[in-house]
Amino acid sequence: DFATPRAVLTGHDYEITCAAICAELGLVISGSKEGPCLIHSMNGDLLRTLEGPERFQGPESCLRPKLIQASREGHCVIYYENGLFCVFSVNGRLQATMETDDKIR
Repeated sequence: DFATPRAVLTGHDYEITCAAICAELGLVISGSKEGPCLIHSMNGDLLRTLEGPERFQGPESCLRPKLIQASREGHCVIYYENGLFCVFSVNGRLQATMETDDKIR
């Protein structure tokens, strides 16, 4: 037997740098090198785009996601390369932000 993909997820313009799967909610959350994070269903449907805070947007301050974690309660935590943490709801709403100078791995 050969494994076959369940779905092909599309929507990023650059390479994927991080991803998380929340099986309880049937979601896949992914972030790309130079773009926003996306929420897909397990079937491959693009559901939401997660945009960071407006003050961090623009070509000179592009948010580059490094780590993503999703919870079964419907929260998504994203750590960006510039030291910014953001918490989003699965509906795409930014709920909280925090900046840190620490190197997170």
